[in-house]
Amino acid sequence: MWSRPVAIPTRLPRRPTPSSLRLPKIALAPSSTRLYANKACTDYLTPTHLDDNVPLDVQHKLKRHSAVTLNTYARPHFILARGKGCKLYDTHDREFLDFSGGIAVNALGHADDGVAKILQDQARKLVHNSNLWHNEWSGELAYLVVQKTKELGGMGYPAGQADQNGQADEGGLKVFFTNSGTESNEGALKFVRKYGKYAAALRNAHGAEKGVAAPTDEKVEIVSFRDGFHGRSMGALSATWQDKYQAPFAPLVPGFVPATLNDIDGINQAVTEKTCGVIVEPIQGEGGILEANEDFLRALRKRCDEVGALLVYDEIQCGLGRTGSFWAHGSMPVDCHPDIVTMAKPLANGIPIGAILMKDKVADVIKIGDHGTTFGGQPLQTRVAHHVVSRLSAPSFLSHVSTVGTYLSSRLAALPTLFPRLVAGPPRGRGLILGLPFKRDEYVQRIVKLMRERGVLVLSCGKMTVRFVPSLTVSEEEAEKCVDVLESALLTLDRESEGI
Repeated sequence: MWSRPVAIPTRLPRRPTPSSLRLPKIALAPSSTRLYANKACTDYLTPTHLDDNVPLDVQHKLKRHSAVTLNTYARPHFILARGKGCKLYDTHDREFLDFSGGIAVNALGHADDGVAKILQDQARKLVHNSNLWHNEWSGELAYLVVQKTKELGGMGYPAGQADQNGQADEGGLKVFFTNSGTESNEGALKFVRKYGKYAAALRNAHGAEKGVAAPTDEKVEIVSFRDGFHGRSMGALSATWQDKYQAPFAPLVPGFVPATLNDIDGINQAVTEKTCGVIVEPIQGEGGILEANEDFLRALRKRCDEVGALLVYDEIQCGLGRTGSFWAHGSMPVDCHPDIVTMAKPLANGIPIGAILMKDKVADVIKIGDHGTTFGGQPLQTRVAHHVVSRLSAPSFLSHVSTVGTYLSSRLAALPTLFPRLVAGPPRGRGLILGLPFKRDEYVQRIVKLMRERGVLVLSCGKMTVRFVPSLTVSEEEAEKCVDVLESALLTLDRESEGI
């Protein structure tokens, strides 16, 4: 049987450190020993969840599963069985504090009572009926997403002006439901391609008398950004300029153009009259929690308008409350806003669903038969999503995200000073999508393992970055435990690197 995890400590006042866990007074680097002993948490130097201590029943089950499962993931050897809130439990009842959030999916935490009640009730009524007929909840969810966007800001509607932004049924925005983030991006790419042909034809009609008409099939290029991630289907993958994802599957879909995030000077070269659309993450999640700055997004919006291209924001990881605002771009001025937003991850708290939110000028170009989906927008997932969006769009909920995010960020901000040989700089990101940069990638992989072996799950991302994307219901106490464990893991890593 595996050992049970230690209890969550309180940080202020600091719990006395047991003598068995106190730092030895020998062999540590003299420049940092006193600093660590005085400031960094030493409560978790001893691992409680060792990866190598795998019970026989788990070994046998994993061996049986591996014989029939295509393995594309490097998973540690334990099996998760249940969860509650920000906690996960394996088949031997070991507790993990989950700061991966299902990769930013479980906005309301694991086994949320409200979600469970909705699931049970709707499953007894209607799960699937195909998109050949209306169902009650897809339309209600679309209305709610549009209404909350107008109330809270985004897609051309300024934050803080709900009374002036109007009601959902007054028009302006429309929604198409999908099964996933990848499918949302795939649909958006199709929409911008069709819009490009429409825009080219419209420009030709206006410019024919001046002799400036051009072939409508030339306006098909789509600009996307290095270090971005948009999915693993062939279209979305073609917009994902990372060799580790693209190289094994080349050649990819033609017509995609790479650009560099926050390079304002490079926008005009990348976005041309041949561009039909630009897709960008306001915060690149998989790329390392790299944030697009306001001036860059403003310049990108301006250039898209100049050439008649659509601007798409991929908010699959950073949207729907994760930054402390409903949309990551929603707190920005409207001259930074997009024409399309893609979403998925937190939309139904783990029930598969995605969506494409678009301005009417985009929706007007897409006709019956242009696009479709078997499972997108069905009653089960849309009713759950309606419940989730109703909760995460509440001002008190968004305020909680901002408060805990600020606390977590402030704790992480102290680590470059505490561990200057390991941590490369302050945390990046906003709200509860944060990344801590390290000086070497092997440090990141080691920290992820050391924290897991102390009962805390975090993720790596991009180049040399540890990612923190917990459930949006996470408490300050849980954030405190996460960083306490991280500090002990950093101290362990620093001692290892010194050969101690």
